[in-house]
Amino acid sequence: MRYLIFPLFLLGSLSSAFSQVRGIVKDIAGEPIIGANVFWLGTTTGTTTGESGKFSLPETGTSDKLVVRFVGYRSDTIHIDRVDTVWEIVLQDGAVMDEVQVSARRMGTMKIRAGILNQDMISTAELSRAACCNLGESFTTNPSVDVSYSDAATGAKQIKLLGLSGTYVQMLAENIPNYRGVVSPYALGYIPGPWMQSIQVSKGASSVKNGYESITGQINVEFKKPQTTESVSANLFANSLAKIEANFDGNIHLNQRVSTALLAHYENNLMAHDSNDDGFMDFPRVEQYNFQNRWAYMGDRYVFQAGIKALMEDRTGGQMRSYRATDGMPRYDIDIRTERYEAFTKNAYIFDKEKNTNVALILSGSLHRQDAGYGYKLYDVDQWNGYASLMFETEFDKRNSLSTGLSLNYDDYDQSYKLSHTGDTLGARDKEIVPGAYVQYTYNWNDKLMIMAGLRADYSSVYGTFVTPRAHVKWAPNEIFNLRASAGKGYRATHALAENNYLLASSRRVVIDPDLDMEEAWNYGVSAALYIPLFHKTLNLNLEYYYTDFLRQMVVDMDSDPHEVHFTQLKGKSYSHTFQAEASYPFFKGFTLTAAYRLTDVKTTYGGVLRERPFVGRYKGLLTASYQTPLGIWQFDVTLQLNGGGRLPQSYMLEQGIPAWNNRYKAYEQLNVQVTRYFRHWSIYVGGENLTGFKQKNPIIDASNPWGSNFDSTLTWGPMHGAVYYVGVRFNWERL
Repeated sequence: MRYLIFPLFLLGSLSSAFSQVRGIVKDIAGEPIIGANVFWLGTTTGTTTGESGKFSLPETGTSDKLVVRFVGYRSDTIHIDRVDTVWEIVLQDGAVMDEVQVSARRMGTMKIRAGILNQDMISTAELSRAACCNLGESFTTNPSVDVSYSDAATGAKQIKLLGLSGTYVQMLAENIPNYRGVVSPYALGYIPGPWMQSIQVSKGASSVKNGYESITGQINVEFKKPQTTESVSANLFANSLAKIEANFDGNIHLNQRVSTALLAHYENNLMAHDSNDDGFMDFPRVEQYNFQNRWAYMGDRYVFQAGIKALMEDRTGGQMRSYRATDGMPRYDIDIRTERYEAFTKNAYIFDKEKNTNVALILSGSLHRQDAGYGYKLYDVDQWNGYASLMFETEFDKRNSLSTGLSLNYDDYDQSYKLSHTGDTLGARDKEIVPGAYVQYTYNWNDKLMIMAGLRADYSSVYGTFVTPRAHVKWAPNEIFNLRASAGKGYRATHALAENNYLLASSRRVVIDPDLDMEEAWNYGVSAALYIPLFHKTLNLNLEYYYTDFLRQMVVDMDSDPHEVHFTQLKGKSYSHTFQAEASYPFFKGFTLTAAYRLTDVKTTYGGVLRERPFVGRYKGLLTASYQTPLGIWQFDVTLQLNGGGRLPQSYMLEQGIPAWNNRYKAYEQLNVQVTRYFRHWSIYVGGENLTGFKQKNPIIDASNPWGSNFDSTLTWGPMHGAVYYVGVRFNWERL
């Protein structure tokens, strides 16, 4: 790594300094707008605003007009006549569309250049490049985040970031911790794609503002806001596997300050499929109803937002309904019924807009009910969560700012389960209350050197007191080169069955050690970003390396005994090394090509032996191309992924003396293509996923005897189906 950093340091040192134009982009309520596009009119020189809405941009000498754009707001063009001031730019709600609107194409995935964190912004432009039916399908074109099936029977999916499963990624909904515990195996399907305004992916140790749980990073979802342009949108979708979806969202401004929005989603898998004739559905049938109602009050100094959500889902899998066993045994069924209810409120009072001095109170609560049957195994749970956060922020001057606050988190798991056909139904009640406090200081020297140090202390009613330190540094000597470094701790309470109940879809014995400790890990990272002018365009290069080192960990051991899944405490080493390189370049107007390669080394001690972590691909390659014709009438998107091979848990031996499954799986490719035709108020898109046709053969072990001791549907590492084709229609009417 030192051979890489030295030439980058030399490049930054030799580059000349530019006169910088600095500013902050806000909405009419004084709230900073994150990810707004800021560029010089008539040029390709631009940037995006960071998490505090700030930006800095070098003068070009060819233009004195600065254009500021963000979806849902009116674009603004500012005449810049001086550089010795910090420009405050306020965007008005609503962007009035003319009969034909010609504009520079907005990048779908943007590196937040002005921020101190290594953060990607995935906008609606990127989400529309694929079917993106839910959050789990929104990372198709992203090289950093992997989404894969956890098993072949329940359809559970999980995110992998920095080579580790999604339980180590803190999930946020509009910067409120969410989707924890029992919801995590299926949460990726609970957030419809058309509801999302943007996704922010932060890697490594993140801010201490949102808690202590981020170990490998944070993923924050921003939903469509009621205070943006009055509009009504709809999205209809169907694919060749007989899956249909309907989405709707609309908002109304009751007056200049009060607005409300309704979001609705319905999906249904109308048919069951068994493409490999093993008697089991390739994936479960899912019927889901999902609703959200939001309210906003945007005052001059006081801002209020609130919302309620409700979700109902039936997930049925297992053997096909037409399957008839010859041994007289009943059909193996999987039935998961879920109800989820959420409510939140966010209150902010702005004391001083110039110094961004404000106090905010966030309150949220949720109830998640799940009744799950996996053959003869049962897992029913009611999970209650309550969260409160009181925050104060201020800027002492242009260089020094402070954020501090208090938080309280409450978790309650009421569980009932049966883990074998001969065992009794057992019950367990897990409660945890965690009050905490944090302070975070940021130093900013002309956007060239930024230092952020955070410290929080929390007290768990189960685990006691623990302290979370985190630090970030960003060095940007000029507009060509950025270098970031981070280090910090993360903690996580463990809930073995709640977070892993999909593993019950097998005949493995379930063994849970008593008194499992809290997980604790350090994360260290360094990243370099270069924005190189090349042929009047900008070549974006990003290099990054992250190391995660676990001090304490709950190990899911499926190696020591192939007929058992053992939840136990780490005894030995556990770590993750991840290196990624990414390049993006707009070769000609409307066309952008992105290439990325990631190398991962993840190992954990299982039964005293340090092994590769199973189901983690050794490497990943990605090539994605996007072309939009002049006037934005047609758009073509192609994504090719190369998923590297990895290890599977240790196999048992069959009577013939051969293993029941290979202990490694090979690399495979996936190709996705989409074509979109835009009209004034609607668009139609057609596409195909996994057009290479690759699918995992016989993902279910001993599928013909699901009641026997060798049945296992949890050894999933690849797609369950071959090529899938889809068609969809999007409608959008503004100011009805």
